[in-house]
Parts: sequence; structure tokens; C-alpha cells
Amino acid sequence: MKLKLKNVFLAYFLVSIAGLLYALVQLAEQLRQKDLRISQLQADLRRPPPAPAQPPEPEALPTIYVVTPTYARLVQKAELVRLSQTLSLVPRLHWLLVEDAEGPTPLVSGLLAASGLLFTHLAVLTPKAQRLREGEPGWVRPRGVEQRNRALDWLRSRGGAVAGEKDPPPPGTRGVVYFADDDNTYSRELFEEMRWTRAVSVWPVGLVGGLRFEGPRVQDGRVVGFHTAWEPNRPFPVDMAGFAVSLPLLLAKPNARFDGTAARGHLESSLLSHLVDPKDLEPRAANCTRVLVWHTRTEKPKMKQEEQLQRQGRGSDPAVEV
Repeated sequence: MKLKLKNVFLAYFLVSIAGLLYALVQLAEQLRQKDLRISQLQADLRRPPPAPAQPPEPEALPTIYVVTPTYARLVQKAELVRLSQTLSLVPRLHWLLVEDAEGPTPLVSGLLAASGLLFTHLAVLTPKAQRLREGEPGWVRPRGVEQRNRALDWLRSRGGAVAGEKDPPPPGTRGVVYFADDDNTYSRELFEEMRWTRAVSVWPVGLVGGLRFEGPRVQDGRVVGFHTAWEPNRPFPVDMAGFAVSLPLLLAKPNARFDGTAARGHLESSLLSHLVDPKDLEPRAANCTRVLVWHTRTEKPKMKQEEQLQRQGRGSDPAVEV
């Protein structure tokens, strides 16, 4: 009996020793791994940090050609100043400002000269038959048609500007064309979203069409429809501020123009139908889930007091530019 107990005790002792040795080996391995990790971290700390990624030089970026029709009114200068200061934040940008006038006006010429932007100043007068009549709402007739088409003509030709500071881009120039009205509000992010457009890129526009926003509906990275309330069956139910076109595509399609006789809401479609199929539109702004441009409109100033003072011969000094 004593011999059996002794054997049991010996076996237990041997097993315990073996377990202890195993545990010590495991602990030693863990300590070795820990020391190795510490050594690696210390080596990483001593290694100089990698050089930060450098953004492309401005000369390497495709040029953004921003086309803006404008016309004389009390808020014209205020809206152009606001827009010009947004555009000044965007590298590699060329502003094509097109006046609805017989020639360049001193107000616009002076504003452009002071803007610090690369610009081209154009002018073309809207024919009388196409102009809004007194009391007509703005949606009755398409506006800015002649001016946008004049900018397209300039981009496609070597024709001079009325105050030309830059020749049209030569064939093969990388770039994108965007039609930016002077009464909208733009995030500078929008311009970087459109810069690498291959054909036609699109995004939502806020505060337009009686909705919080209008814009493409995107599924699996492709445009599958449009969020709009008015005439959704239009070929391209998008706002003028909701798309950009690659310059090479516009140059390759010389017949693509805005149609001044297009039905209400079809002005954008009259151009885009010559350029691309809706299924091939390129969604931007996080697959059209971010609003980076807003269809804001400046309230028309009420001039009752000014008119009253003018009748009294005490009106504001007309030499002071507003």
C-alpha cells in the first residue's frame, strides 16, 4: 500500500514538474515576443517619419472653366463679388463672365480686374424677342442662353473676347466646363469634385424645384433616376448648377448648344442630350448624397425710400457704384 502511494506521489510530482517547465517555457516565449515588439517599436520611433503626400502642382490640374451669365441690376455687383471670392479659393480656374449687354460695362470690367482671377470677359445682348417682358415670371423664358452659347463659341474657337485676357484653350487641353449662375451659393469642395470629370458629372442642388434638394438617385455607383417633383420624365431633369462637362467632350461635339426655344425646364436637356446618355452620368459628391451648391436668390431690394428722395431731388449719388 505504501509502495503504491509512493508511486502515485512520484507520478504527481513528475507531472507537476513537467507542467511547471512547460509554463516557464511559454512565459519565456511571451517575454521574448514582448521584447521583440518593444525593439520594433523603438526602431520605428527612431526612423524618420515618411514625407507627407504632396498635392498635385496647380499646373498639373485640369483647368475648370466657369461660365457665368450676368445682367445689369441693383444686386449684380454684390452677387459677382460673392461669387468671385469663392472662385478665388479654387486653383487652376478660368472665369468666363458673359454680360447680357452690347459691350463690356465699366462695373463688370472693374470687378474682374480687381478679382485677381484668370478671366475672360465676353458680352452678347439677348435678342428683344427672347427677353422677359415686364411682369413676366422668370420661368416663362429661358435666360442666359445667348450668354452660355457665346462662352461655348469662345471655347471652341480662336475668337477674341471683348476684354480678352486669355485665348481659348488649344485642342487637347484637359479641363471641365461648369455653368455657374451668379445668384447661387457654392462650396469650394464642389469644384474639386468636378475637376476630373471624364464626360458629364452630376450632383444634387439644394433649395430648387420647390424641394429641399433635387438630384440624381444612385445605386451601385450609377445614376438610376432623379429626385425631382416637376416633370420627372425630362431627358435630364437636372438644374443648371447640377452638372459639369469635360472640355474635350464639348470640343468633340460642336453642335452641342443650349436651345433658346426649349420648353420650360428642358434647357439643360437641350445641351446634355447631344453629349451623353443618362445612364452614363458620373455621380459625384459621395454618390450624390452631399449638397455642395444651393439655388439661393438674392431678394430684390425695395427702393421706395430711394424713389421718394429722388422725387425730392435728394436721391443717392449716382456716381457711387453699388
